[in-house]
Amino acid sequence: MTSDENKRIIETSFHVRYAETDAMAVVHHANYLIYFEEGRSQYMRDIGSDYAHIEASGFQLPVTETGIRYVGSLRYGQLATVRTWLEENRSRRVTFAYEVMNNESDKVLVSGFTRHVWTDTKGRVTRMPEQWKKLFESNFPA
Repeated sequence: MTSDENKRIIETSFHVRYAETDAMAVVHHANYLIYFEEGRSQYMRDIGSDYAHIEASGFQLPVTETGIRYVGSLRYGQLATVRTWLEENRSRRVTFAYEVMNNESDKVLVSGFTRHVWTDTKGRVTRMPEQWKKLFESNFPA
């Protein structure tokens, strides 16, 4: 685990789209996983790479576990921010953590994590490749 003051947090903001809401104009709970993915993708870009580069190098990071805690909801048109950071960085797995906030109130409405394992293109679990190990370690404080 990292302390709050040392972790690199990447923020991604966007407006809630109508298609993401239910009949009550509230973001459907399943869409928060998509928000997590958007945050994770931006995190990778901001640290100097892209998930597409991982796949192009012959590796993958499939999701193996998720956890979500809901304490509030976003609504259509609201500006949301996803805060993303690397919570765990091990030789074969990586865990990203997330907070989804309403920009108007600055309240955390949803928090959670996604756990991923390193695999080759055939789906076999492998150690983190050296080129990615350097990038992830430089963004994960000890």
